[in-house]
Amino acid sequence: MERKITNKVTGYTTHDGAGVKLVRVLGRRTSKDYDPFLMLDSFDSKNPLDYSPGFPLHPHRGLETITYLSTGEIAHQDSIGNKGVIRDGEVQWMTAGSGIMHEEMPRPVRHMLGVQVWLNLPQKDKMTAPAYNALGKDEIIDIPVEGGKLRLISGSFREHEGFQGKYVPANFYSIQLDANASLTLDVPNSYSVILFTLRGDALIAGEPVEEKTAVATSEGKTLTVAAADESIELLFLSAPRLNEDIAWGGPIVMNTEEELQKAFSELRQGNFIK
Repeated sequence: MERKITNKVTGYTTHDGAGVKLVRVLGRRTSKDYDPFLMLDSFDSKNPLDYSPGFPLHPHRGLETITYLSTGEIAHQDSIGNKGVIRDGEVQWMTAGSGIMHEEMPRPVRHMLGVQVWLNLPQKDKMTAPAYNALGKDEIIDIPVEGGKLRLISGSFREHEGFQGKYVPANFYSIQLDANASLTLDVPNSYSVILFTLRGDALIAGEPVEEKTAVATSEGKTLTVAAADESIELLFLSAPRLNEDIAWGGPIVMNTEEELQKAFSELRQGNFIK
C-alpha cells in the first residue's frame, strides 16, 4: 500500500536563542500528527548576521536534539564535557535525558543550511543519563540512487546500516535528487513517516510540496518522492509513534505537568543536572 500525505505544515520565519533567524516548522500544535518528532527548525541564510548570536547555554530534559547541517559550521559544548564542531554534511545527536546544559554557536560561512529536530523520548527513558554523539562525514553513508544519492544518517536503508539511537529506532535520510528524478522508499507500515523539503520543491506521493514544508503520511509500506524541475534535498524521518501524553515547557518535554514543574523547580534550585 502506497502512503499518502495526511498533514502539511509550511514553516514561518521567527527568532530564537539569542536572536537567531530561523524557519519554525513543527512545534507544540503539530506534536500529535508528527509523533515522536516534536520540533523542526530550519536554518537557511547567506548572511551571518542572521545566526551569529547563536544559542547560548540553555537546558534540555526528556528529549533528543538532532542537528543536521547540509552546509555550515556550528561549534558546541555541554555540561557533561563534550565539545566540538559540526560542518557540512555532519550531525550532532544529543540525548538530553535527565538533564543537560548546552550551547550551539554557528560560525560565519558562505551558506548556513540545515535543521534541528527534537525527537521525543519514551516515558520510561525520560530520565536516562545524558549522552552525546557526533556523526562525522565518515560515519554517514552516501548511497547512490537513480538520479541522485541518499545519505544514511541513522537507521537502515536496504542492506545498509547507519548510526542508531538507543531509545527510539529512528531512520533519518537526506535524499538528494536531480531535477525530475524519483525514488520509491520501502518503510515499515507501523512507523510514523515525515518528510521535510529542505531545499527545493518536491513531489511527495504525487502531491506538490513547496520548499520548507513538513508533511506527515498515512500508513503504508511504500512512499514515492521526486524532484520537480530543479534538484532538491529532502529529509526523511521515520520512527514508531509513542502515543504518550506530552507536557511541554520551552526546552523541556515531560509526560505530566507535575514532572514539568519539578524540572523547572530543579532548574531554579540548581539541582537540574543529575
